[in-house]
Amino acid sequence: MNEIVANSVLPANREPIEFITTDGLRIIGELATPVDRAPVATIVMAHPLPTAGGSMDSHLLRKAAWRLPALTGMAVLRFNMRGTSSSSGSSEGAFDQAAGEGLDLRAAIAHSVALGLPSPWLVGWSFGTDVVLRHGNVEPVVGAFLISPPLRYSTEADLDGWAQPGRPVIALVPGEDDYLRPEEARERFARIPQVQVIGVEGAKHLWIGEPSTYRVLDTLTQYVVPDASPLPTEFDGPMTRWSDV
Repeated sequence: MNEIVANSVLPANREPIEFITTDGLRIIGELATPVDRAPVATIVMAHPLPTAGGSMDSHLLRKAAWRLPALTGMAVLRFNMRGTSSSSGSSEGAFDQAAGEGLDLRAAIAHSVALGLPSPWLVGWSFGTDVVLRHGNVEPVVGAFLISPPLRYSTEADLDGWAQPGRPVIALVPGEDDYLRPEEARERFARIPQVQVIGVEGAKHLWIGEPSTYRVLDTLTQYVVPDASPLPTEFDGPMTRWSDV
């Protein structure tokens, strides 16, 4: 058995993808799927604020793609929203304050459907949560998992929209967040009757460190593929390190 550490990359089928938005922009991304079975569920991941360095390669998104296909059977689709560049490549367009980015998210959802991927959940982190809340309440989305939601661009009407179809909404809120902490989050998310706000004592907005990463990925797994939680901390099989890939 090999211990899973910060830069562990577990086996998966990983391929670059691209798709076109309804306003004609080319968006680049990556799809990671299990090597030994068909995916049991799908997560479509929306990244943190690109003007502050966020991208599809931000660490929680990258580690989800490195670990979850092998550990849970999930397919992980991550992408750079318009105007965002990372080591994985650049998407066309320009930053649009969670407005045009909704077209990127919906194109990603449509791409997952076209590929026949099952049970799509939306996973947003920071800025990505606003994109999910504003634009992700559509078929065939199963639910939304929000990491460090700042509620910066989302309106009360956006929140009210999630109350209607009753899709699950889970908000993982750091106890020491720089923007929105658990008590205020519970007040503002109360407009969504089915919301679950999970406060994490001692956690910060960026979830730095392996214990924080594990908490995020395991909590996500509890909702998307419950039978796969708790996530193992060791892996019985080959794996590489980030520096080797």
